[in-house]
Amino acid sequence: MTRTVELPIEGMTCAACAARISRGLNGLDGVAEANVNYATARAVVSYHQDSVDPATFDATIVKLGYAVAAEDADDTTEQHLAELGRRLVAATVLSVPAMLISMVPSLHFGGWEWVVAALTTPVVWWVGWPFHRVALRNLRHGATTMDTLVSMGTGAAWTWSAIALLAVDDGHVYFETAAVIVTLILLGRWFEARARRRSGDAIRALAGLGASTALLEDGSTIPVEELRVGMRVIVRPGEKIPVDGLVVDGSSSVDASMITGEPLPVPVGVGVGDEVIGATINGNGSITVEAVRVGNETKLAQIMRLVDEAQASTAPVQRLADRVSAVFVPTALGIAAVTLIGWLVAGQPATEAFTAAVAVLIIACPCALGLATPTAIMVGTGRGASLGVIIKGGEVLEATRQIDHVVVDKTGTITEGRMELVSVTVTPGTDRSEVLRRAASVESRSEHPVGEAIVAAAPDLLAVSGFQNLPGLGVSATVDGVEVVVGRRQMFDEVPEDLASAMTEAEDAGGTAVLAGWNGAARGVLVVADRIRPTSAEAVTAFRELGLEVTLLTGDNARTARTVAAAVGIDRVLAEVMPEDKDAEIQRLQAQGHVVAMVGDGINDAPALARADLGIAVGTGTDVAIETSDLTIV
Repeated sequence: MTRTVELPIEGMTCAACAARISRGLNGLDGVAEANVNYATARAVVSYHQDSVDPATFDATIVKLGYAVAAEDADDTTEQHLAELGRRLVAATVLSVPAMLISMVPSLHFGGWEWVVAALTTPVVWWVGWPFHRVALRNLRHGATTMDTLVSMGTGAAWTWSAIALLAVDDGHVYFETAAVIVTLILLGRWFEARARRRSGDAIRALAGLGASTALLEDGSTIPVEELRVGMRVIVRPGEKIPVDGLVVDGSSSVDASMITGEPLPVPVGVGVGDEVIGATINGNGSITVEAVRVGNETKLAQIMRLVDEAQASTAPVQRLADRVSAVFVPTALGIAAVTLIGWLVAGQPATEAFTAAVAVLIIACPCALGLATPTAIMVGTGRGASLGVIIKGGEVLEATRQIDHVVVDKTGTITEGRMELVSVTVTPGTDRSEVLRRAASVESRSEHPVGEAIVAAAPDLLAVSGFQNLPGLGVSATVDGVEVVVGRRQMFDEVPEDLASAMTEAEDAGGTAVLAGWNGAARGVLVVADRIRPTSAEAVTAFRELGLEVTLLTGDNARTARTVAAAVGIDRVLAEVMPEDKDAEIQRLQAQGHVVAMVGDGINDAPALARADLGIAVGTGTDVAIETSDLTIV
């Protein structure tokens, strides 16, 4: 039987570290697959439990010179980030004047080399000590990483400069080069540490969505962690449902938008055994729920797991980069050694040979990239921010040009995500404004999004009394001495044919239609719909002009989804899908060779946003969607 375990790893400093640990774990008997992600500092190991002891994984990681971290490493991450910040400040303060003195001839003065040496020595040997420490540790284990290059390059540059300053007449010094390399690499490490600290924000945000306690039938309150399958909990109006389960008593409406993404509450309890999902919000009724899934089996826990797995997954291009980095450092060291030997064999002076070898090490250090790439990223991300596009990193800029398939959510992405009254149809001889005022007056006592849209469209309201809410059917109240009803057809004794036709037409067009009337007869149809954003069709057209395929992926019903898709020009539609289905569709497209961008705004979109090659969040959406995405459109 195959099982999977996650191991948080301490001590990785570059992609070569991840590649080395991955090779070590994959070389163990009984390991089916080991995937080490440098960005999230985690190893995901699938293994045959009868063939290998999981304790072997820890021992292997330690043998390679790293460590398995504690599960809750937030404090360690903060301390590491603070330490990097202090070293970065010191390096910048000392390196900038040293670089200016060295590179601007007008600033030269007698003995300037000694001043530069004094400024840069703490940068190379104190600020840069973590690089040297890791390089020495790797050397003991017979391994090389980018830290090896940084350590050897900066150490060789400083050592040669010191020799040139003390013993060589008119020898060129490289003190400022060594210091700038340390500063730039440290700046990159600081940005990486910040990004890794944020990588868990989405999971923490999801975890905070669930209820923390549950009210049992006997009146006692327990933490949700103590809930077991078969227990019955009471959920009062407005509370979060603490568990996935079945309604066994009572009736209400449940806001399930965090799972489905759709704004309309779902009536529950009208039929026996209606299913509810944990972390969704109960409406205006009290219900009793029998637990069916608890703990790690709940839908919210599954979404959290999908997001975590997607963030830890390694893209093909990243695996290529890991393979390259694993051989790059030994290759660079070999070229430096060949250069030194070649110059000596050619009869060149030792100083010239050593200078050439040091030059190879310095150039092999990510110095030019460390300077040019951050500058390009800074310009690109700054320009994007000025246009309302927040880009989370340079790899995101690179990923955008490779996309060939765009998957878009519906509610809050293609549409505005809020209900609005779009039409009022009345029977002959009935005043439209009277129907709207009376319906809005009754709905003013309801929390339903359809009612809120009707109230927002009314010019003024009338006094009401005797308000009643019938979950799943509608509402009623006395207005001006008349019993006014707003809701489904079942609430009326008489529904004229023209109103019935108007309802059918509105529902076929993807809207939500309710009847309003009094004295048992329906007098009008009020249609509420989630409006399509005015720019959606234009955006889809732009995608097609770029040669991109477009898919609409939504938890809404198929009829509404097809109507919205047709309105904006999308041919391929997948409707009534759950969060795990969205994630699976992204994986399916990727398996077919597509490079996929996912555009969404809701919690239910989070796994797909994290899984996609490029996750694009709408800035008006949820914090979880924004956290898991790569790019946010403000």
